[in-house]
Amino acid sequence: MELSSIKTSAALLYDEFFQNADTRTEKWFLMPSPVPQTLIIIAYIYFVTSLGPRIMENRKAFDLKGVLVVYNFGVVALSLYMCYEFVMSGWGTGYTFHCDLVDYSDSPQGMRMAATCWLYYFSKFIEMLDTIFFVLRKKNSQVTFLHVYHHSIMPFTWWFGVRFSPGGQGTFHALLNCIVHVFMYTYYGLTAMGPKYQKYLWWKKYLTTIQLIQFVLVTSHISQYFFMKDCPYQFPIFIYIIALYGLIFLFLFLNFWYHAYTKGKRLPKVLQARTWAHHTNGVMNGNAGHDKDE
Repeated sequence: MELSSIKTSAALLYDEFFQNADTRTEKWFLMPSPVPQTLIIIAYIYFVTSLGPRIMENRKAFDLKGVLVVYNFGVVALSLYMCYEFVMSGWGTGYTFHCDLVDYSDSPQGMRMAATCWLYYFSKFIEMLDTIFFVLRKKNSQVTFLHVYHHSIMPFTWWFGVRFSPGGQGTFHALLNCIVHVFMYTYYGLTAMGPKYQKYLWWKKYLTTIQLIQFVLVTSHISQYFFMKDCPYQFPIFIYIIALYGLIFLFLFLNFWYHAYTKGKRLPKVLQARTWAHHTNGVMNGNAGHDKDE
C-alpha cells in the first residue's frame, strides 16, 4: 500500500510539473516525454565510453575523411540556417537584448522561435557524432569526461527549454553558439580535407578567442537579469542554469588561455604549435584533450 501511495504521489507531482509546460511543443518529435531522449543519451554514453572502444579494440580504425568533410560542412550549413532563424524569429526582429520574455502565442513569430529552439535542441544529437567518430577512428584519448559531459548535458537541459521556455532571453546563448559553430566546423571541415588545405587554417588559434568572447557575452547578457528591478521572465530557473554554464566554461577557457599564452610561451615553437592544435580543437567541444587535426 505504501509503495502504491508513493507512485501516486510521484505521478501527481509529474502531472503538476507539466501543467506549466508549453502546449505548442508537447507533441513534437522527442517532446512528449523526457524518457526517450534520456535513453538516447544513456546509450550514447555507454557506446562512446565502453561498448564502442571494446568493439574497435581489435579492429582497424575507420578512414572517415570523406564522411568528416560532409559532416562538418553539413553542421556549418545547419548552424548558418539556425543563426538566420534565431535572428528572424526574435533577435533581429524585436528582441531588446535585455528583458525578453517568451512569446507563447500561436503567432507566426512565436511559433517560428519555438520551432528554431526545437531544431537547435535536435542539432545536439547530431553533434554527438563528434564522439562516435572519435571511437570509430580509435581516438579514444579524445573521449574525455568533459567532452562526453558537454555533449550529454546540452540536449538534456534543452529538452526542458523547448518544453517550457522556447524563446526569450534564454535563447541568446543558442544564437551565439550557432555563430561559433560556423567557425568551428568550417575549421574542422578544412582540416578533414587534408594537408593541402593547411594554408587556409592560419586562423585556428583565434578560435579560442572567439570562444572566450562567446562566454563573456553569454555571461554578461544573462547576468542582467539579476540586476533588473522588473523582469517577469516566466521560468527563472533557466536563467540560473545558463549563468552557471556560462561561468563554468568562461573559467575553463580563461584557464586554458593562461596556460597557452603564459606557460606556453616558454615552450619551443614546435611544441607551442602542437599545444594550440591539441587544445583549440578540444576545449571548444567541451574536451580539453580533443584534437580533430590528427
